[in-house]
Amino acid sequence: MWRELAPLGRDSGSGGYRRYAWTAADADCRAWFRAQAEARGLAYELDRNGNQWAWLGDPLAGDAVVTGSHLDSVPDGGAFDGPLGVVSSFAALDELRARGARFSRPLAITNFGDEEGARFGLACVGSRLTAGRLTAEQAHELRDGDGITLPQAMEAAGHDPSTLGPDPERLARIGAFVELHVEQGRALDLSGDPVGIASAIWPHGRWRFDFRGEANHAGTTRLADRRDPMLTYAETVLAARREAGLAGALATFGKISVEPNGVNAIPSLVRGWLDSRAADQSALDTVVAGIEAAARACADRAGIELSVVRESFTPVVEFEHALRDELAKILGQRPGRGAPVPVLGTGAGHDAGILSGAIPTAMLFVRNPTGVSHSPAESAAEDDCVAGVLALADVLEGLARA
Repeated sequence: MWRELAPLGRDSGSGGYRRYAWTAADADCRAWFRAQAEARGLAYELDRNGNQWAWLGDPLAGDAVVTGSHLDSVPDGGAFDGPLGVVSSFAALDELRARGARFSRPLAITNFGDEEGARFGLACVGSRLTAGRLTAEQAHELRDGDGITLPQAMEAAGHDPSTLGPDPERLARIGAFVELHVEQGRALDLSGDPVGIASAIWPHGRWRFDFRGEANHAGTTRLADRRDPMLTYAETVLAARREAGLAGALATFGKISVEPNGVNAIPSLVRGWLDSRAADQSALDTVVAGIEAAARACADRAGIELSVVRESFTPVVEFEHALRDELAKILGQRPGRGAPVPVLGTGAGHDAGILSGAIPTAMLFVRNPTGVSHSPAESAAEDDCVAGVLALADVLEGLARA
């Protein structure tokens, strides 16, 4: 499975993946998912929001145990973020069938669409729509960098956008959702454990900072006469690093657009996107407020107009304690397990976090020896991936067995 999936959407220059929502690379990944489902005799389904499902047992029976993740990527992303969870889900089902396991609850594997938000700027679009965290009207307003709307992109890919919207009937049929994911950090590497259980997802959001100045000639305009928004933006980037350090949080300006974007032109507009995350809401509020205050003070001194818009936000997610404890119990009872499975928090968002407000969710993490993620350098050892598959199989069997 890994060899078949690995070439899809891979850029030959960077070695990273460009699997953006509703593109040809996304279609190839979706075709791969459907082929895996049909090869196993699973009932394949595409829901109203473009999420893919593969069912073992009656999809309408209710109280289903669902696993899976996503197949899309950030720009030049790594091979493991998302796909490891989907591949491991199919592998776990194969393992359970090899064991002769029997189930009293339906099982399903899912691929949620547009989790990374690389094309339309909003993460977890598929799961947000399903859970009612994103309305159809809001989804129809999403545009990519070329001005193509989400509905236009979906139509071009052969999916009807008129069906977009909350899917409470589907959620009502799910008793538990367990997402396996490569760890995006080094906690497991430091503890020496191949697999861990998620405790919570930090609150996080994205803010757009628009700095408006005055376009002018780079070769004839005196430094004293310039209203250069790039300078204010640069000072804001430095302020983000400073404020995050003081608050014990994370803050990153990772995307920027410039107008008119000429080498010999002073910009008229610099637009930067801030990603900020923290262990609790208070720390997040403190760091974002500090960054904005620093940006406004600098803008006022330089005669720059500044507007700040929060484009997305996800509050802290505490995974359901009962389900989390059940996973710990199942994995703690495995032969040869001498110590409890580690439980750790994460600053990364996931579909499981979005769905947690509607259904019981939990997550398993697989060790990442470097901690690198959202990069072609992202990696996980094969032995650790196998350990993840076996842990997921044990969890699914423990939750759904007859």
